[in-house]
Amino acid sequence: MLYRVGDVPPTEIASRVAIRYTMDVEKLKVLLESVRCGEVAVDDALRALRTLPFEDLGFSKIDHHRQLRTGFPEVIFCQGKTVGHVKEISERILAAGHPLLATRAAPEMYEAVKAINPEARYNALGRTITVSQSDEEGAAGILVVSAGTSDLPVAEEAVETVQMMGNRPERLYDVGVAGLHRLMGSYEKLLAARVIIVVAGMEGALPSVVGGLVECPVIAVPTSVGYGASFGGLAALLGMLNSCASGVTVVNIDNGFGAGYSASLINRLVAPRSSATPLLNVQPST
Repeated sequence: MLYRVGDVPPTEIASRVAIRYTMDVEKLKVLLESVRCGEVAVDDALRALRTLPFEDLGFSKIDHHRQLRTGFPEVIFCQGKTVGHVKEISERILAAGHPLLATRAAPEMYEAVKAINPEARYNALGRTITVSQSDEEGAAGILVVSAGTSDLPVAEEAVETVQMMGNRPERLYDVGVAGLHRLMGSYEKLLAARVIIVVAGMEGALPSVVGGLVECPVIAVPTSVGYGASFGGLAALLGMLNSCASGVTVVNIDNGFGAGYSASLINRLVAPRSSATPLLNVQPST
C-alpha cells in the first residue's frame, strides 16, 4: 500500500510507517528499499524518520534511534523508577522490535515485564531483566572474573550485558588474591580471552594481578564490598586507578553494566587470535 501525504493525517502516517520500520540497520534498509520500489512515498518516509528517533511518554523519552547510532538499543536503569515506569518503557522498547535489557531491577518489575512478554528472563543475583530478539550463538572471547563470591551481583550484571550484546561470556569466580593458586589454576582461560572483566571489592588488587599476566585489555570493576575502611568501594576504585599494570582500565563502583558494554565493544573490534603465547611457563613439576 502506497501512503500519500494528504490521504491520512501526518501523525497517523508517521505512526503507520514507524510501526513497520523501527530504528535498526536492517529495518531501515527495508524502509529505504520500500521507498525505492514506490511502496512508501518519500515525504512519508522522511516524516517517519523524524519521529522515530525517540518516543515521548511524558515521564521518559525512549531513544529508539540509539541502536542505529551505537549498535545496541537503550537500556533501562530501573533504580529510582516505579514498576509502572519500567513496564511502560519495556513495552515500547519491545514493540519497536528491540532486545530488552533492564538493570537494577526488582522482582516486582520483572513480574510486570513478564506479563507483557512471557519470554522475559530475570537474573535475581544480577538484578537484570532481559528479552533477547535473536537466537544466534554469541561470540566467544570475553571472560568475567570475580575476586569473591560477594562480588557476584556485579559480575552477573556484566555477564547479562555481555550476553545481550551478542557475546558468549565465560565465568571465573572466587579467585581473589587471598588464594592466587585458584586464579593460576585457570590460567589457560585467561590466555584465551580477548578482553577480561575483573570484579573486586576490598582493596581491589585482583585487576592488577590479572593485568600483569595477559596481553588483552582488562576492565576493572570496583565493588562496594568490604569493611568500613573500604568506604563503599572507594578504596577498591582508587587502588584500581593506581594500578601499575598496563592495559587496565576502570569503570565506576558496582558498574557491571558499564564494564560489560565496553568489553562487548572491544570484542567486536578484536579479530580472533589463532593462538596465545603464554607469558609464564606454568607447568606441573615432574
